[in-house]
Amino acid sequence: MGIWFGCALPNYWANLREEQRFAVETVALIDKNYRAYFAFSGPDRVRYLNAILTNNIKELAAHQGIGSLLLHAQGRILAEIDTFAETDRLFCVSYLMVRERLVEVLEKYIIMDDVTLTDESDKFGTLAIEGPKAALVTQELTGIDLQTMQELGWSEAALNSGDSGSAIPCRVIKRSPADVAGAEFLVIRADLPRAWEILLSAAKKHNGGPMGYEALSARRLVQSVPWFGYD
Repeated sequence: MGIWFGCALPNYWANLREEQRFAVETVALIDKNYRAYFAFSGPDRVRYLNAILTNNIKELAAHQGIGSLLLHAQGRILAEIDTFAETDRLFCVSYLMVRERLVEVLEKYIIMDDVTLTDESDKFGTLAIEGPKAALVTQELTGIDLQTMQELGWSEAALNSGDSGSAIPCRVIKRSPADVAGAEFLVIRADLPRAWEILLSAAKKHNGGPMGYEALSARRLVQSVPWFGYD
């Protein structure tokens, strides 16, 4: 184990070269539980977030998402925030290492707006799969075709292992490292262990497996992908 994004996450599982192969040739399973989650409700939620984030929130339709930055007055980056549009609220994803500071800043700017901020970081967790077979695994487990979704598009689904166990409700988000369709699975925290087992079994079925952060960091450097807090 090591510290990545301020959280305890696996450096590696067994073999770094093998973990790289999973991501390049088959499918790699990644623990992404370094995330903070916030919900914004109220009639002014879109206007409020559009005013403080760097990207266009106003044009987000339901089941779409977009990445943005939160800056301070001098333009320094305070946080990366992905915003996902729901029917009656906006759901935002950032980093646990800036969670407290983020809540402080976000609440500070809610002055005249009718907006309610809810910190849901203790409620959810995220697991992800990447690699050329990630879309196939996603379709097998949830029935969702990632190829029909926009980047950061999302859909409610259920992880189904195919055995006698009950399916796990989840939100599937499309995220495509190096333009290869991958998926993130947002689940209730209590369901994370079973979701991991379902995804791990599916990855191994396709000659894939888990990927730690030493291999993941090496791969994103090859892809020229900057990481918040590192670059």
